[in-house]
Amino acid sequence: MSQEKLIEDMVREVLKSMTKGSAPAVQTAQTAPTVGAQGLNPDRDYPLATKRPELLKSPTGKKLSDITLANVLNGDVKPQDVRIAPETLRMQGEIADGVGRTQFGDNLRRAAELTAIPDERILQIYNALRPYRSTRAELIAIADELDTKYNAKINAAFVREAAGVYERRNRLRAE
Repeated sequence: MSQEKLIEDMVREVLKSMTKGSAPAVQTAQTAPTVGAQGLNPDRDYPLATKRPELLKSPTGKKLSDITLANVLNGDVKPQDVRIAPETLRMQGEIADGVGRTQFGDNLRRAAELTAIPDERILQIYNALRPYRSTRAELIAIADELDTKYNAKINAAFVREAAGVYERRNRLRAE
């Protein structure tokens, strides 16, 4: 096997592993797979990169099969082509729900919303959510921004909840 082919295979395996969620170690009656809103069934469709690669696309529309070392080297694959798409995160969330991992599914849906927000802004919000860094009004303004500017309803609710918890626990910055 040529060195280029070996590297390409390694890159493909890394990319596949990046799209995988965590499978449950043991399936019980409570975690029996279910079919979700998009019709994904964990037994049939997980891992998506292996069993349903046709469903996976980058935010720029590239298929998983388009992301090869050759395409990276010739410039056909750019950094934005290897970012995860919100649809992929939502599908992974559906798979997680199907095996009873609803909290993990919720985390993946929150992450899907965050893909629309610039990285710099996410870091600013993260810092604002640290104890004693923001007033209640500032946190509510962030929640409103997430809700209206980015349509990140789940994350907006999370920030509103944090504002309430920080208020009850005296973790807000003094005004």
